[in-house]
Amino acid sequence: MKRVLTLILLVFSLTFSSAQQQEDVKVGLVLSGGGAKGLAHIGVLEEIEKAGVRIDYIGGTSMGAIIGGLYAAGYTAKELDSIFKVIDFDELIQDNLPRAAKTFYEKNDSEKYAISLPFDGFKISFPTSLSKGQNLFNLLSKLTEHVSDVDDFSMLPTPFFCIATNVETGASVMLNKGYLPQAMSASGALPSLFSPLEINGQLLIDGGVTNNYPIQEVKKMGADVIIGIDVQDSLLTREGLKSAIDVLVQINNYRTIKDMKTKSKLTDIYIHPDIKNFSVISFDKGNEIIEAGRKEAKLYSEELKALAARQISTERKIVKKPKSDSLKIDDVDISGNKNYTRAYILGKLKLKTPINTTYQKFSEGINNLTATGNFNQINYFLKENQDEENILELQLSETKSRTLLRLGIHYDDLYKSAALINITQKRLLQKNDIASLDLILGDNIRYNFNYYIDKGFYWSVGVRSRYNNFKKNVPFELFPPEIVDGINSVANIEVRHEDFTNQFYVQTLFQQIFSLGLGAEHKYLLFKSNTLQNTNQNNNGIFEDTNYYSAYGYLVLDSRDNKYFPKKGILFDGNFNFYAFATGLNDSSFDQFSIAKATIGYTFSPFSNLSLSLTSEGGFKIGGEGTSTLDFFVGGYGFQPVNNFIHMYGYDAFSFRGDTFLKSTLRMDYQFYKKTYVSAVANIANVGDKLFESTAWIDSIPHRGYALGLASESFIGPIEVFYSYSTEIKQSNWYVSLGFWF
Repeated sequence: MKRVLTLILLVFSLTFSSAQQQEDVKVGLVLSGGGAKGLAHIGVLEEIEKAGVRIDYIGGTSMGAIIGGLYAAGYTAKELDSIFKVIDFDELIQDNLPRAAKTFYEKNDSEKYAISLPFDGFKISFPTSLSKGQNLFNLLSKLTEHVSDVDDFSMLPTPFFCIATNVETGASVMLNKGYLPQAMSASGALPSLFSPLEINGQLLIDGGVTNNYPIQEVKKMGADVIIGIDVQDSLLTREGLKSAIDVLVQINNYRTIKDMKTKSKLTDIYIHPDIKNFSVISFDKGNEIIEAGRKEAKLYSEELKALAARQISTERKIVKKPKSDSLKIDDVDISGNKNYTRAYILGKLKLKTPINTTYQKFSEGINNLTATGNFNQINYFLKENQDEENILELQLSETKSRTLLRLGIHYDDLYKSAALINITQKRLLQKNDIASLDLILGDNIRYNFNYYIDKGFYWSVGVRSRYNNFKKNVPFELFPPEIVDGINSVANIEVRHEDFTNQFYVQTLFQQIFSLGLGAEHKYLLFKSNTLQNTNQNNNGIFEDTNYYSAYGYLVLDSRDNKYFPKKGILFDGNFNFYAFATGLNDSSFDQFSIAKATIGYTFSPFSNLSLSLTSEGGFKIGGEGTSTLDFFVGGYGFQPVNNFIHMYGYDAFSFRGDTFLKSTLRMDYQFYKKTYVSAVANIANVGDKLFESTAWIDSIPHRGYALGLASESFIGPIEVFYSYSTEIKQSNWYVSLGFWF
């Protein structure tokens, strides 16, 4: 009997042991939203992995959707830590697109205006958000390229969904199918910060508005045990409500904090890191936030290990992420473009298929398309067709607004105070065109008009018109003898300059990086001086009143990352004009002549806060001895140069003139505070008539100038104050420049 009883106990023990070994608990992970606080998810995930817990299902909202989606796509916590430590969140969040990604037209267009507002129907409106979120979408697309063919999120390495909110109905929307980067972006579209995203006809914003902790949905996926990471804000006091975003988040937190009291009780392992000292935009403190998540999760290490013991031990599937930056595109399928042609879009993307390119270049093309402001939403993904070709699916949502009101202000020592009012009209006469009128009011009234038909890779067509005028006291010796003959020598002569220029041109990309243009130009010049009135040669004080007609060409390369304070990049700007004939005052003495000039510059940063720019310029005139008003006038700084006016530190504007000039400049900018610099400049020049007919241009360097100043980047443009000194004339000058140049 005893032996029978022992045998029964042994069988029962083996059966119970076998049942224990067959137990395999399914674990669901819930990741809440919380903006920058969501980086704490990464620290918690590291401890979950260390404990050996296998995550079977993931549901997330907002930042929890981004972290959770990447984890579900196969990234480890350590990989996520490495990725988020090197991200520039300021650049990621904002629409400040890299300058190198813009076309030459858009570079010039975006570097004049402080404020741009929709102005359709002559009514000012305001953007729906601070950012369209394109930079975030680009990053997520690159990181999830290895699962781009997965449109059912339950088929990801770890089944996943995220929550968004239908902004029209207020309903919570589960996103578990579609394109993963698009779903993650929609879930994280924080109102006022990111624009809503349209998916399947629904306009979606941040899921935290309706369901910031989707625990019930994770349970329905089949989870037996729930691990929840709560990184939501607590309610702020009045001292903590410092911005509009703080107020919006506070309002939303009334409900989510109340909901969490119930949902936390349904969570088996509830992890709530101590991150009350951080805000939803504390991305600059990412390392501290990740560490806070890691620290809190360590308190649950025993529970996590016990949970891991209840699972069948399996290695987490290693997912191969793309190690190479290469990208092959055989064709492009575009949808959603009604007002912009395929050639225009491909031209902005710089894509001629089939092409082997890189993600970096492709992202620059996407940014370039974004920079046009013509699209609210740009979604894309790669898919392989039946012929094993890589097809880029490009889904566009065009901006309905066609009219912009743009404003700017400027001050410099030549044009003095100026206020800029601009009206820009897109699609004025046909698709792909843009018309822009600058009206500049202040001490010197001016205007700029530009009409441009952008045809992408093909030859684009444009028309420009400009009126420019100013008054300036210039040195007596600046003028050739035939102009000042009969007047007693004085220190300075007051000159009024007027320039009315009209151009027709065609332009295209050359070798994918150069802007090549050809055109015809009409230029009317008026130079008048009260000082020269009643002289033997000039009773009315007018010494230039002529229309000039020319053909011209230009070749430009500009890879600088910033026009005013570059840290890297190359500049080449070459121009050639052939003046064929003239009418007016200079008609009788006019001879055909040509003017060529070029600028080449290189900028690099030997240290993170220090940039050095070396620039060389030169120009010469061939023929046209009777036309001195189109010679090179050198001196001054801070104004928008027109014609052949050349900047030079150490001298006042128009200090010297010649039909030939050579100039080199070395500028150093040291950033000692955010967007604030100490700048030092040295420049040398040789300016005169027919310099190349002898060795005079290399025998000596007659003009030397140096400058030291403070400079800062602001929303209205650069603010610069320089003290300069010339060792040639033993005199100093102050330059003050405020705002973008126009």
